[in-house]
Amino acid sequence: MPATVANTDPTVSSHLPSPERAAWRIALSCMLALSIAMGIGRFAFTPMLPLMLHEHLTDIQHGSWLASLNYAGYFVGALMCMWLRLTPTFIIRFALAATVVLTLAMGLLESFAIWAVVRTLAGVMSAWAMVFSAGWGFRKLAELRMPSLGGVMFAGPGAGIVVTGLLASLNEWLAWPARGGWLLCGVLALVLLAVIWRTFAADAPEASKAGASGDDAKLAAAPAVNHGSGESVIPVTILYGLAGFGYIITATFLPVIARQALPGSPWPDLFFPLLGLMVIPGAIVGARAPITWDNRLLLAACYVMQGLGVGIGIVMPNVAGFTVGSVLVGLPFTAITVYAVRECRRLRGDNANGLIGLVTASYGIGQIVGPLVAAPLVAATGGFTMALLCASGVLALGAIGFVWDWRRSLERAP
Repeated sequence: MPATVANTDPTVSSHLPSPERAAWRIALSCMLALSIAMGIGRFAFTPMLPLMLHEHLTDIQHGSWLASLNYAGYFVGALMCMWLRLTPTFIIRFALAATVVLTLAMGLLESFAIWAVVRTLAGVMSAWAMVFSAGWGFRKLAELRMPSLGGVMFAGPGAGIVVTGLLASLNEWLAWPARGGWLLCGVLALVLLAVIWRTFAADAPEASKAGASGDDAKLAAAPAVNHGSGESVIPVTILYGLAGFGYIITATFLPVIARQALPGSPWPDLFFPLLGLMVIPGAIVGARAPITWDNRLLLAACYVMQGLGVGIGIVMPNVAGFTVGSVLVGLPFTAITVYAVRECRRLRGDNANGLIGLVTASYGIGQIVGPLVAAPLVAATGGFTMALLCASGVLALGAIGFVWDWRRSLERAP
């Protein structure tokens, strides 16, 4: 009978990880993957930019182009994910390994043209790693019936931002050239990749076929589906793009802005790591918000919080102002993504993948435009005040838009 072939050897079962332990391993590995892809691959440029400016390796105009090219690469990479047919674990490994090489290349090569290519490719690789790490991780956690650990995964970008910010500060304290900071970040990425490499082994065929459509995955995802059929997807698509524009100027130039406001102070290089540190509790707590709360109101609250964080440095250009601003920008950083995905699922249910891709593209366009708008404003005014006011205003506009869309849906309700 079939029951008699079950393996009852305790020496075998004792070597198998418990579901909880396996889930934590997956969540932490995906967290480190996102630390490499986002915290290093994308946002190491932010704390490194002041060092590059100080050594006259670039200027604000060209630095803005490098930032926007990275965000453009992320945008293109996100679109490419719709057509990639390789296994998720292969793509994750390839993207993370490429991120290590590209990060090291920033420290080994000194040419704007080469940097432009490197930063663009780094954006593509970070998008691949982000999309497939998150998708693979959520599927595996659903299979293990521990989807709540998804918030741990999305703490990864914040953890990466913290470490890269501190490495940039260490690099300056040691009086090393800017290339030393890039090399430190590249070595760190290599070490982290070695730690998690075995976790992203190829899935067994059965697991690959199950994918996100398995019963456990459906069970885990079901609470997020409210089916707001008949409602337009235009508001969330446009308004989510405003978030990309609103935060990116601060996320790209915070150390430069703080150094201008606090010349000679030891504090400016610590504000960006603080922003990243706040992403971690924001991701974990934000992911636990009750499904019954309206996503648009949650998004509006997050936009207001970030808008205040972006603008407070204008009113209070001191240590206290930048500290509060870093906290307010960091806390909702990942929560905004969580609530936007929930809103897409509310509108399109289990067929939300296309809409999620659309709003992600909108967000990416906002990120590309942000630095390109900031650079000429800085050149014209000699400071970041107008650029930050513009970003804060855009976030306020987005919050108003979500509240308006929420009220409009109430008026149409029977």
